This record gives sequence, structure tokens and C-alpha cells, in this order.
Amino acid sequence: MHRIAIPVTPGLPMFELAIPCEVFQPGRQDFPVPWWYELQLCAVQDDPVRTAEGLLFSSPLGLDELSTADTVIIPGCANRQGDAPEALLQALRVAYDRGARIASICTGAFVLAAAGLLDGRTVTTHWMHADELTLRWPAVKVEPNVLYTDDGRILTSAGAAAGLDLCLHIVRQDHGTRIANTVARRLVIPPHREGGQAQYIEQPLPAAGAQSLGSSLDWAREHLDLPLTVEDLARQAMMSSRTYARRFRETTGTTPLQWLCAERVRRAQDLLENTDDTIDRIAESCGFGSAHQLRTHFSRLNHVTPHAYQRTFRSAPRAATGG
Repeated sequence: MHRIAIPVTPGLPMFELAIPCEVFQPGRQDFPVPWWYELQLCAVQDDPVRTAEGLLFSSPLGLDELSTADTVIIPGCANRQGDAPEALLQALRVAYDRGARIASICTGAFVLAAAGLLDGRTVTTHWMHADELTLRWPAVKVEPNVLYTDDGRILTSAGAAAGLDLCLHIVRQDHGTRIANTVARRLVIPPHREGGQAQYIEQPLPAAGAQSLGSSLDWAREHLDLPLTVEDLARQAMMSSRTYARRFRETTGTTPLQWLCAERVRRAQDLLENTDDTIDRIAESCGFGSAHQLRTHFSRLNHVTPHAYQRTFRSAPRAATGG
């Protein structure tokens, strides 16, 4: 079992705590995967901990659990101006030095910064608090306009729902695209939003009466092997290219071509995990045109080559699920 430890601190918002509990809950063992997660909620003090909503949390588990955890998640920081408990900061340093993966949701990045784990790294937090994080820890490079960051063993996410994107990203790393998509379907959320997508979108939903982009996106996913253009997608939505591009960014926070590239990479991930196709064949199926283009975009988004990714997901028996 992969052990995930979540320290529970006084004043912690319940929503940020509930996110990893829901995604990694041990009850999700009906997937045909070699292992799932063992989730441990750890109190940072002997007395019961009161959450931001006034609920009392008590656990026999303490910070010692971080010394053996494979992943540690800090779901939020109740008091950004105050100092996190020194015992927690030291436990985080020891866990990281031992090789654990460390992640934060929303203002949990403040705790990781206080522990010295973010110096020299590019990280994110809720856009409302990005300037404060930069001011307090100048050695940390804060990117205020992305959903989440992955710097190897240190991962950070923006506020609230972006924590779901980060947790699904972790599942995808550990179990592959199909399992992550299955979890997303059960949570009734989008299966994958790139970490580089915008946190804050001025117009998160199309104006009343506006034509939906959904049909054009579904059509594009079914035709990724074709050399698609913005004009092709706009035609499916019965819009001009300029209107389509503008509405696309207003709705998704990214551009049509960036979205297409990410969808092609996701298709490549699925094929690398679940077929014996060659890299050349996968590149053709995904619409990249050449193995070189596939390697370039795949490595940029996943920080690993297609060959290395395939070796990772073929190193142990894996079963697919239809969800």
C-alpha cells in the first residue's frame, strides 16, 4: 500500500481536507490495480483539533506517521501570517530528505515554504495570496496563474477545486490515465485539466444563450489523428474562427491549439499504457505527424520521454477498466 499522510492543523478548512480524503479514500479498491492508497489523518497536537468550521478532530495518529509516509499532503494553512508548528516543519523536512513526495493544496504552500522546501522552485497557491507568498519568501518563484505545479517530489496547487486537479494528477502518475479518468468520472469532474491552465477566468461560463463549445471538443477528440486547425473546430461550433478562439479562452483559460496539444498527449499516454504500438504509430494516431513532434510535446508536458513513460507503466502488470 502507498501510504499518504495528511497533517490536520487547527483552523484547517474542511473543504481542502476533504479533497484528498475523497480522491485517495481506501474504499476505492474496486479498481483492477496492483495497489491503492492507505490514508492517514495525523493530528499535530495531543488535544483535539478544531477545524475552521468548528468541527473537532481527534486521532491516535501523530506527526510520527510522516516518517514512513510515501506521500505527505498539506491541505491548507489556517493562519498564513502565523508560524506553522515547528514540529510539523521538521517532520516535513525529514520526510522530504527521506524521499517522500510532498504536496500542498491552496495555502498549504505557506507551510512548505516555511519548512524551506520551496526555495528556488516554481510553485503556486491561490491567486489571492500569491503576492503575500512572494513577499514572505523571496527565494520562492510563485506562479499565480496556474492550477498546479509538479517539480518532481514537490507539488503545489491553487485554491480549492484546483486541489482536485492536483490529486488526480497524482493518481495519473501512480496508476495511469484510465484509472485517473475513472476516479474523475465517479467524482463527476473533468478528467484532466493541465496544470498550466489559468486559475482565474474573467468569464468562467459562456454568456447566456451562447453556443456551447462542448460539441466541437467532443468532435475534436474523435478526430485527433487529423491535422486539425482552429478553423475546423470553429466550423463544428458554427462560429467564426475569431469568435471561437475568443470564446474558447474565456471559457477554458487556454487556446484551442494548446488544448489540442494537451488532448493529443493524453491520447498518447493512454496508448503507451495500454497498447504495444510503436512510438511512430502512436504519433500518427494522435495527430502529431512524427515521433519527434510527439517526443517534444510529451516531454514538455510530462517531463519524461514517451519511451520512459511506457517503460514505467509496463514495469508491472496493469489492468484496464472501463469505468
